[in-house]
Amino acid sequence: MRTTEEIYQEMLAAFEARSGRRLDGSCDLAVRLYALAAQVQALECQAEWVLDQSFPQTAQGAYLDQHAAMRGITRQAAARAAGTLRFYTEEPAAAALDIPAGSVCMTEDGVRFQTTRAAVLPEGERTVDVPAEAVEPGSGGNAGPETVTVLTSCPVGIMGCVNPEAFSGGSDAEDDAALRARVLESYQRLPNGANAAFYEEQALRHEGVAAARAIGRARGIGTVDVYITAPGGAPDAALLEEVRADLQAKREIAVDVQVLAPETVSTDVTVELDVGENGDFETVKDAVSAAAAGWFTGKLLGRPVRLAELGRLIYNVDGVENYHILAPAADAPGDAKKLPVLGTLTVRAMEA
Repeated sequence: MRTTEEIYQEMLAAFEARSGRRLDGSCDLAVRLYALAAQVQALECQAEWVLDQSFPQTAQGAYLDQHAAMRGITRQAAARAAGTLRFYTEEPAAAALDIPAGSVCMTEDGVRFQTTRAAVLPEGERTVDVPAEAVEPGSGGNAGPETVTVLTSCPVGIMGCVNPEAFSGGSDAEDDAALRARVLESYQRLPNGANAAFYEEQALRHEGVAAARAIGRARGIGTVDVYITAPGGAPDAALLEEVRADLQAKREIAVDVQVLAPETVSTDVTVELDVGENGDFETVKDAVSAAAAGWFTGKLLGRPVRLAELGRLIYNVDGVENYHILAPAADAPGDAKKLPVLGTLTVRAMEA
């Protein structure tokens, strides 16, 4: 693209060629020509931007959304991290203690989580586990185990809270790169109403579906099994039924379609960290735990667990100077019927 100065010099040369006079840079006409050159340069920038938005390979934002809509694809929304909050008392409860739905706890960094249903800590007990989710959707809601420890709205009689396991499944809204890849793939794997691409594309149109894998002839000729996941992992019964009803209405004649939840395969992760002499190991440990929890989402359906990807994720966490993955010992192959999920996560300091 030409710069303003290049356009201005071309105008001066054209003026001299046509009039036989060279303009002085300080005269009024030269100033006007420079202002005009700036406007022409702005128009060229606008024209190039419009050209970029005309093709899915270069379109961005809302314009990429419109290209996706032409292929029946929508940008996946951000998802909330989910997990469990454990409420406790110092002594066994003298009476049943109510914990209302929406009770909020948070990390020391101010990331908030709320219970998704009401619960009761029974008389004579010290703890009760309650399902919870991040207040705000996005990957920021992924939190390592034992990091949600601050009660912001304290139920009567409850002394504290903690998350025994990591909060996971939180994901940001699909970015342009991921959406663009799906749009371009839809041109490369053209759905024809009968192939795997058709069933996967139809399943992914449903809000709450993070990934889909279709297997033809899964139970013999004329059968198709479609495995789907939610952002947090395995889909619930309502989502399975919603997708099943849709595919049942759109399937080929005489084809038996099943929509299934994948088998979850637990992957234990053990990693040693070196945070340097001046690093805060606990802070970095929490960040690595959150990053690992955020990687094991429903989008891993059918994908292999590669140590290289996991290592890159860990090394990109601020404060990590070096790391060593002890488990898993090797890559795990992908399987369309299986979803890798995070098992026991152990993060410890690397020995000198």
